[in-house]
Amino acid sequence: MKLELQKGSRSRVLAGLLFAIMGIFVIRLFYLQIIQHDYYVGLADTEQIKRLEIPAERGVIYALDGDKPVQLVMNETVYTVFADPQIIETSDHTKIIDVVRRIAGGNARSELDGLLAKKETRYQVLATKVSRVQAEKIKAESLRGISFQKETQRVYPEGALAAQVLGFVNFEGKGTYGVESALNDRLKGTKGLLQSVVDVADVPLTIGNRNINTPAVNGDNIVLSIDRNVQSYTEQALAAGLARTGATKGSVLVMNPQTGKVLAMANLPTYKPAEFNKVEDAAAFNNDTISAPYEPGSDVKTFTMATGIDKGVVKADDTFNNTDYITVDDRTITNATKGKTGIITFQTALTWSLNTGFVTVAQRLGDGKQITKSARDIMYNYFHDRFRLGQRTGIELDNEAKGTVISPDDADGNAVRYSNMAFGQGLDATMIQVTAGFSSIINGGNYY
Repeated sequence: MKLELQKGSRSRVLAGLLFAIMGIFVIRLFYLQIIQHDYYVGLADTEQIKRLEIPAERGVIYALDGDKPVQLVMNETVYTVFADPQIIETSDHTKIIDVVRRIAGGNARSELDGLLAKKETRYQVLATKVSRVQAEKIKAESLRGISFQKETQRVYPEGALAAQVLGFVNFEGKGTYGVESALNDRLKGTKGLLQSVVDVADVPLTIGNRNINTPAVNGDNIVLSIDRNVQSYTEQALAAGLARTGATKGSVLVMNPQTGKVLAMANLPTYKPAEFNKVEDAAAFNNDTISAPYEPGSDVKTFTMATGIDKGVVKADDTFNNTDYITVDDRTITNATKGKTGIITFQTALTWSLNTGFVTVAQRLGDGKQITKSARDIMYNYFHDRFRLGQRTGIELDNEAKGTVISPDDADGNAVRYSNMAFGQGLDATMIQVTAGFSSIINGGNYY
């Protein structure tokens, strides 16, 4: 009787151990198959799925040569050399490193041995911007696990021509400054994707719903209104003007007043977009014709005269008594050019750029003696709302500035301020704003 109990006890212990072991297996399987499911699927995908982005070709940028488009920015085919460390034998590392460094030269990445040693990855870039000839030489070495990805880089056949208009593409492939930035979404296109499931020998499996082949969509080509010949001459004229005057910085803008089309934008100092990384002062990237507000000065006298004529308070052959100075509140305003005194026409005031004549126009917009609130309201309406000084034009370029025209409702928008604005001081505008406003006077009143 005692022996039978011992035998039963042993059976129960054994059964308990078996149940415990089975429980451990069940718990482990639950942990692996349920809780860790996504983790192991990810590991399997890393081993079995190869993904390759297909870069889109960036759109070409054209200027005009008369009516004919000519390329200012084009693309050159280059290659990225990459490795799949998982299928490269360690014994082949030395040969691969030697071939890539010898042929790709300065375009090869540093620490190639470290990149090839990353066995947990399937994509490591070994060299970038490799030419077609270099790529063919590397291919001829028949290196297992080495592949090539076709890409493009920007080429500027006209060198520095219209550099600040164009901008450049940075090392991350993003448009920076100018048209390249403002129209980056149109120019860059959409990358494609090539994905395939492979077997243990890295051979693609053609059956399965996990294979993806989405072609790249190339970017739009852009034709600018810039005329290549006008741009070239403008840049030469600007350089000659700076040399003649001893100035160190300058900008020029050329616009067709009948259409508002910008034919040239030139800025000095400038740079070569292909060598943007060599530029020491980032100010050279700025297109100051749109990004640098300034006091327009005597150009605005034409705006003041146009306002007076449009409101019917003055005509070109109307006269006033010029004494070479005029008082507004507690300030005395004088002319830079002296001696054109006496009874003269407003046309004479415009010809000789006499400040007193345009302060007089501003007074006549009021009660004839003072630059009243009513006169200031009219000037603000014309300068800001109609000629659009102090407002962005919406030109398709990056970094357009706004400028400032003080409202008469502002404490600083007093009679003294507006007397100065009448001859182009006391306000900030950009060259594109002044040119567009001036063109509307030339073409009969149409603002583009």
